[in-house]
Amino acid sequence: ASFACTRPPRANIFRRSHYTHPKMGDWVADRDAKIHTLEHLEDNVVPDMVKTFVVYFYRHIREKNVYEILSMYESSFPKLTERFYKASSWPTVQAIAPLVDNDHVFCLLYKEMYYRHLYARLTPTLEHRCESWDNYCALFGVILHGNVNMQLPNAWLWDMIDEFIYQFQSFCQYRGKLTTKTPEELELLKRCDQVWNVLGVLNYLQALINKSEIENTLEEERMGTNKFSANDGYDFSSSNVLRLLGYFSMVGLLRVHCLIGDYYGGLKAVDAIDLDKSGMFTKVTGCYITTLYYTGFSLMMSKRYVDAVRTFNTILMYIGRTKQFHARSPGYEQILKKNEQLYALLAICLSLCSHPVKFLDETVSQGLREKYNDKMTKMAAGDLALFDELFSYACPKFITPCPPSFEDPNVNFNQEAYRLQLKCFLTEVKQQTMLPTLRSFLKLYTTISISKLASFLELDEYTLRTTVLTLKQRARQPTIMPGRRVLAAEWVSSVDIDFYIDGDMIHVVDNKAQRQYGDYFASHILKCERLSTELGKITEVLSGTMAEI
Repeated sequence: ASFACTRPPRANIFRRSHYTHPKMGDWVADRDAKIHTLEHLEDNVVPDMVKTFVVYFYRHIREKNVYEILSMYESSFPKLTERFYKASSWPTVQAIAPLVDNDHVFCLLYKEMYYRHLYARLTPTLEHRCESWDNYCALFGVILHGNVNMQLPNAWLWDMIDEFIYQFQSFCQYRGKLTTKTPEELELLKRCDQVWNVLGVLNYLQALINKSEIENTLEEERMGTNKFSANDGYDFSSSNVLRLLGYFSMVGLLRVHCLIGDYYGGLKAVDAIDLDKSGMFTKVTGCYITTLYYTGFSLMMSKRYVDAVRTFNTILMYIGRTKQFHARSPGYEQILKKNEQLYALLAICLSLCSHPVKFLDETVSQGLREKYNDKMTKMAAGDLALFDELFSYACPKFITPCPPSFEDPNVNFNQEAYRLQLKCFLTEVKQQTMLPTLRSFLKLYTTISISKLASFLELDEYTLRTTVLTLKQRARQPTIMPGRRVLAAEWVSSVDIDFYIDGDMIHVVDNKAQRQYGDYFASHILKCERLSTELGKITEVLSGTMAEI
């Protein structure tokens, strides 16, 4: 192949750039002269508007003008894409390099956007996938080993990590479909065994975390000696790039570990982030949804249903409040899809452990009843088909990180990881099939003999004792306490009854807490007062207008 399948040579990574030295030199603002240098080469390929965009984008990055960079990134780039490159790729980096003084780091940033657009609008080839991997290696190499002197928007830095993991996931799925590959592609895949390697992906994410020392920064923030989140991660005395990439890499590690089925590793990756408070992960919508979706799913698969319900409730409340503001954004459809998946996961958790329903917000509870009320009733009765259906719809797209066996190309390896996770989940569900029915019987009595309860459930006494002990064991779950880390959970009861066995008698204690309606009424009273105040202001304005007339 004519392209590299491994990391580029280190000599290329440290080529001189305006961003790798403190002294940036004088800015040459002669845009027309730069555009003229390219006209004889790419006049029919690069429109003048795109040339102007590239020149000004480069200028704002050099000047550290974060607001203009964000505007061009979120507004100008999508508009130009719709106008000129809706069904084709952007100009190659060779076409725009003369416009930006062949700046090495800017070219790496441009290629990151170039390949992201290619993945979103076209079908990337194996060559594209390998070149994109090489570009990420070079870009992260500069950030990790160079003296980067840039300020970039948080949204772009999150998109880099998000796209990095998406392309890794896409490559694993592409590599698993051997039946559609030609012999030449199979041979090339064998040679590209280091491209999008899972260890390489994990190592880059962990290296960004370690180099940025972000975990120490977050610990200082917990202690009140650092205002990292209050300043949106910016520190204009130094670059925000490494610091924010390290922060977002923790969320990236959560996602990767979840995709390969390592749920403890995923929760450990975000253990330093205080999920109960507003932080950098709440300031970027995509990061917020990703963090709580994968955290909640990892908690669910770790049998921590109370924490999972609280996590899903938090993000569903956020989406419900803010989705109208994203109606025109490119990711709106993805937000709506994730919203439906979160409701499905919430229905699963409450079917397996109904006690946390008291933690639900009123709007979330109403939405859940409208979508899954009938299905939740059937799942509580042990309908495995519905558990299978909702899990398949709402789970992440699991990946098999190791390369497939090229000796048997007729096998689709992409479903192996999904089938394994589904099997583990349904095994857990089967173990709890009798628990809701047993709990409903126990709630009717204060004392009942084992023989009598066994006759009601049509079980032998030995099986009933086993089932009762299973309920007792599942009644306690690790739960996050306020202000504590995700992994520093305490074991608490997760059901609304408690019981113990004394000989052949079961003694039941009802510890159901009364639902508190004070907060609900207080919030509506405050809402009513705000509306009354606003109506009063409108009345005053109208009265003044009528008086003038």
